[in-house]
This record gives sequence, C-alpha cells and structure tokens, in this order.
Amino acid sequence: MRARALRRAEPRLSKERMQPSPSFATLRRFLPYLWPAGETGLRARVVVALLLVLLAKGVTLLMPFAYKGAIDELAKGVDAGIALAVGLVIAYAGARFGGVLFDNLRNAIFERVGQTAARNLALDVFAHIHRLSMRFHLERRTGSLTRIVERGTKSVDTMLYFLLFNIAPTILELTAVCVIFGAKLGWPLVVATLVMVVAYIAYTRIVTDWRNRVRREMVDHDNKATARAVDSLLNYETVKYFGAEQVEHDHYRSAITRYRDAAVKNETSLAALNVGQSLITNVMMGAAMAWTVWGYAQGRLTVGDVVLVNTLLAQLFRPLDMLGWVYREIKQGLIDMEQMFGLLDTHAEIKDAPDAAALVIRGGHVRFAEVDFAYEERRQILHGVSFDVPPGRKLAIVGHSGAGKSTISRILYRFYDIAGGEVTIDGQDIRKVTQASLRAAIGIVPQDTVLFNDSIAYNIAYGRAGATQAEIEAAARQAQIHDFILSLPDGYDSIVGERGLKLSGGEKQRVAIARTILKDPAILILDEATSALDSGTEAEIQSALKTVSEHRTTIVVAHRLSTIVDADEIIVMDSGRIVERGSHAALLAQDGVYAEMWMRQQAEAEAEAETMEAAE
Repeated sequence: MRARALRRAEPRLSKERMQPSPSFATLRRFLPYLWPAGETGLRARVVVALLLVLLAKGVTLLMPFAYKGAIDELAKGVDAGIALAVGLVIAYAGARFGGVLFDNLRNAIFERVGQTAARNLALDVFAHIHRLSMRFHLERRTGSLTRIVERGTKSVDTMLYFLLFNIAPTILELTAVCVIFGAKLGWPLVVATLVMVVAYIAYTRIVTDWRNRVRREMVDHDNKATARAVDSLLNYETVKYFGAEQVEHDHYRSAITRYRDAAVKNETSLAALNVGQSLITNVMMGAAMAWTVWGYAQGRLTVGDVVLVNTLLAQLFRPLDMLGWVYREIKQGLIDMEQMFGLLDTHAEIKDAPDAAALVIRGGHVRFAEVDFAYEERRQILHGVSFDVPPGRKLAIVGHSGAGKSTISRILYRFYDIAGGEVTIDGQDIRKVTQASLRAAIGIVPQDTVLFNDSIAYNIAYGRAGATQAEIEAAARQAQIHDFILSLPDGYDSIVGERGLKLSGGEKQRVAIARTILKDPAILILDEATSALDSGTEAEIQSALKTVSEHRTTIVVAHRLSTIVDADEIIVMDSGRIVERGSHAALLAQDGVYAEMWMRQQAEAEAEAETMEAAE
C-alpha cells in the first residue's frame, strides 16, 4: 500500500462552524512549547517576562501625562511652575528610558524560553522523520524536507515574541487609552478610536489573507527551486557524465524565475497593505486632533490635553503598525509551521507492536516462511518465498535484475512489512520485536556505500557508538584498509567528502566493511557488495568479506556467481519466486537457470581476459 501523502497539521475544515480553524489548530499545538511540562525554570522566565511587559506598558502610559503636565505648567507662564515643568520633563525622559529598560530585560530573560521551544520542536520533528518508513523518504525530496524543518523551527521563537510581547500589550494599551479618553475627553473620541482599530484590523486581515495565498505560492516555488538545486548537486557526477550542465541550468533558471515572479507579487501586495494601514491611522490622527483643538477653543481642554491625545495616539499607532506586521508574520509563520506539524502528523508506516520485546539472539537463525510482499498493491514482488539459514551458515541469493533479491534485505531489516507469511530470527517474528533490537543484530555491506561528509574515523565508528580509536583501527585492519588510511596526509582524520566522493569505490567498500566489523552483528547481509568493482578490487574485497562473515549467519545477494561458490545454499530467484536451490555443484548438475547463468558469466570472463591479453 502506497505511503499516505503528507497531511496538514490541522484538521480539514468541515461545514460545522464549531470546528477550529487551521490557524487556531496550529497555534494550539504550538503553545505547549511555550509552557513546557516539568520545566519550572522556563515557566518562571515566562512569568517574569510577562511582569516586565506590564511594567514597560505602565511607564509608557505614564509618559503622555508627564508631557501634558509639563506643557500645562509652561502655558501658565515662565514664573508659574518652571521647576515643576522641568521635573515633569525629567520624569517623561525617565519613563521613556524605563520602557526601553524593561523591554530589553524582558528579551534577555525570555530568550532561553524561545530558543528552548525551537530546539524541542526541531528535535521532535527530526526524531519523527527518522521514524518514518523508507517509502516516505524515497518519495520525498531531501532539499524540500530540510527547508520545511528549517523555516518551521525558525518560526517558533519569532511567534513566541509576537504573541506575548506584541499582541497582548497592544490590547492592554488600547484598553487603557479608551479608558483615558472616556474619562477626560468624552465618549465620541472613544468610539472613533475603536472604529479606527476595528477598521485597521479588518483591513489588515483581509489584505493579509490575500497576501498569504501569494506567499504560499512563493514558498512552493522556493521549495521547488531549492529541491531542484540540491538534487542536481547531489547528482553532480551524473550531470558531468552526460554533459547536462546546460539542462540543469535551464531547469534551475525556470524554477527560480517562477519564484522571482511570485516574490515580486508578494512585495507588491505588501505595498498595498502598508498604504491602506497608513491611510486609516492618519485619518484617525487628523480627526482626533481636530476634536481636541475644538475642545481647547471651547475652553474644555488645555494645551496639555492636545499634547496628551497626540502622544497617546502616536504611542498606540506604533504597536498598531507593529500589529499589522505581527499579524502578517504570525500568518506566515503558521504557513511554515503547518508543513512542519504535517511532518509530525505523517503516519509512521512501520511501528513497534504495543507489546514488542527486544530481540534475543541465540545464534542468528533466519527463516522466511511463505513470504508475500508488494511495494504497491498492483505489483507483487515476492510470491511465497521460503528459505532457512541456520546459525553460522551462508545463503546466497542470485537472479536477474528485478527478481526481488535486494527486497529480501529490506524485509529482514523491516523497512517494509510483508503482506503474508512470516520472517523469524531464532524463532521470533520480527514484527513482534522492537525495530532497534532487530537492526542492532544485523549488519550490511551494500552495493552503493554512502558515507557521511566527515572523517574516515567517524564513518567507521558509526558502526558502534562509543568505539575507541584502537577498536576503529582494529576494524580497519580486518577490512584491509588500515595501511591506506595511514598513507593519507591526515590519516584517520581525512574527510571523505559528501557521500564519500573523495574515495574510490573499493575504498568506500572497505570503510563499509570496517564499519560492519565494528558493529559485530550476529547476522550479516552482503547486498551485491562487489558487483560495481573491477576484478582486481573485487578479489581484495572478497578476502575482507570472507573474514567478516566467519562464524556469522550470512546472506549474500550476488551478481557475480564466482563470489558465492562456497555458499552452503544458493537460491535462484526469478520474478519474485525461488526457481532453484542447492549448493553450487548441485545447481550446476541440474543444468538449469543457475547453470546457464554460470556458463554465460564464465564466457564473459574469458572474453574479457582475452581482450586484456590482446591489449598488452
């Protein structure tokens, strides 16, 4: 059954009005990271930060009154209250400084909360991605996946600041301004202020929702452009082999051109939003100033009241302007976080059973019993495959391409679950044991060895966490690569390059063998480990493989039959079925599919040898 498509983090909207909106659902999932369970220190930081928000907003609201008092005193004349006016001006300056001080203290105290929330969410997503099945990773582009995680985690810290330190204080300040206006200046100014705020929020929301659609399009094109670039660079050698630099250039140019057009549209929509917001706030400022000037002309208000209204509105407009930006950022952050939470919601196809126990190795007896398997329902790969590999014995699997040979190792590792039959190790069904214990008991040397872009020592030590340098070198000696490593300028600290591109095929295979030796598994899988190598290198690798497979249950998926003549049993597969089985000699005596394959490969080897002799 095919993997489910990546699901959104929020439930789909239905016709029922009571169902939460996608944004609310995403926000609700995000808030626990702000108030982490069991983290008393972090929770205390949140509380202190909120108290500092209140202090900062309190001194900010006191500033206009100090300013008003100073102006009123000065209006009485120079001799009337110059000392008081000076004192009020100093108080005004002190309040401004206090607001800045409390804001910065708040940021310093809250920073650990925001960074910890981002870290915890990133760890949750990273761990979940590794729990997802091989099917999921084969169907997803690595570049696109990493960008989703990167943008989503960056949104966490930003959104925490916006929610706690912009939206809540703005609501508090708006309430306080309305109370002040109602008490000192009359209800018409309160109504006008509320109408302005509602109009501002409504306009911001309508235009921002439109901009979000534009941004979704831009983000989608950005993902595709990045994925295209990463895919091309990962396949650098293939591009060079086929001289396809211009093709890749054209594909990338097309992708980033679509992104450019979407980005221009996004910026244009931002201009429309800013102009509309400015119009609303300036109309309100003009009307409020006209109202207070009229009140002053009637003798109801003082010059200081005119300054008070101007200062209060100017202070309110500042967070309102920020509120527009904050709303946009929150909506955009929710878009980024939707995809990341979608990753967390993605169904893990392969899961441990609720009562799964650790695999107990008592020799490594591997058994496949009437195993049926299909990557997708319409195309079955294995049909009733059965074989038995006793502890310490070697089974070889051969057959033409597409026969289902490599699928055996993926099933044994439980990268996929079978559709029918049973797979056991020492009598234990692998579906009833934990995946970690199962994979700890199996080692593999694959045909295509992929290494981390790190040192040779790191790549070998990956076989067993905590391995010492002496153990790493011992594994390298068994894999017959120790002398080569010492010949390098940096020895075991030599960097292998991305995917191990700085090493030859034989050298990478030896590193993979050393890594497996260090793991010391009970069961060993050699999945066409030498088919991509030349004959000379293959002979050297075979010697190392023989060493590592001694006294282990070994399953060899082979292309070259000359490498498995010593196998205890050989099974020949065709179209997902076992068509022949037996030892090398017995299969040759049957004069069937295996014998035909053997004769063909021997003829090819003789022809190759004759060609080389003629060339010499």
